Amino acid sequence: MNTHAIETNELRKVFGEKAAVKGLTLQVKQGEVFGFLGPNGAGKTTSIKMLLGLVAPTSGSASLLGAPVGNRAALTHMGFLPEHFRFQDWLTAQEFLELHGRLYGMNQLDINARIDELLERVGLSDFRNKFLRTFSKGMLQRIGLAQAILNHPRLVFLDEPTSGLDPVGRRLVRDIIHELRADGTSVFLNSHLLSEIEVTCDRVAFIRHGEVVRVMELSTLNAGQISVSIRAGNLSPQAANGLSQWGTDIQVNDGQVTMSLSNELVMPEITRYLVAQGAEVFALTPTHLSLEEIFIETVGKDGGL
Repeated sequence: MNTHAIETNELRKVFGEKAAVKGLTLQVKQGEVFGFLGPNGAGKTTSIKMLLGLVAPTSGSASLLGAPVGNRAALTHMGFLPEHFRFQDWLTAQEFLELHGRLYGMNQLDINARIDELLERVGLSDFRNKFLRTFSKGMLQRIGLAQAILNHPRLVFLDEPTSGLDPVGRRLVRDIIHELRADGTSVFLNSHLLSEIEVTCDRVAFIRHGEVVRVMELSTLNAGQISVSIRAGNLSPQAANGLSQWGTDIQVNDGQVTMSLSNELVMPEITRYLVAQGAEVFALTPTHLSLEEIFIETVGKDGGL
């Protein structure tokens, strides 16, 4: 049995002379929540559209749930919440979900039961007979999430699912994603809210210029690279330069040193070294890098543009 929900190999999309996606290669495991991160214009939405068969790739290959992109049988096991949705606002919430249930090929009994369950889950039970055109942006986001998981999908694409939601709505989305993972559903999540990604995803890929530049397990985030601030007196330039044997990105400013370490276990060695060099060490303060800091470090402050 294929252990990957998504596999791509050098997936590429060119519009005229512009390569929106230069060569996307990644693997998403079954049952994991996978974050897709990158600056605006990095090719994230185009990549999702190619995976869903909405945009034809220029070259490369991809498979979803073990089937080629666009396979109709596989698509019945997927869900999708686009970032810029244009729902049929002349329908009520009930009618909207019934329509999508029929498009998924579900039988009416299953549709009815699932609609009751999901309207309750997303907090819209009292609005089932209200037209979508009367819904707020947050309510539309909630009904969109309900349609994305209506068919008990094995793979769900969520493109900015918390856009327009208040903190309660963001918590709802987070809880539903955790429930999907517990049920063995794979979630492909694109979001600019890195704090949400950090507490939701198992792994993330950083994309720049339409290419994956880094993939990391978020379980290693707090055990990974750290930033250390050192406050010391009588710190000579030679002693500061010698810190490069333990870390990188060393910056010295009036007795204050900041540097990046791959392991905080070397901090006692750094202290002994500085004392031996005649420095007066007042404090060493480690700080684990946040996902936002890793994002900036990986794609650059300008997003790599």
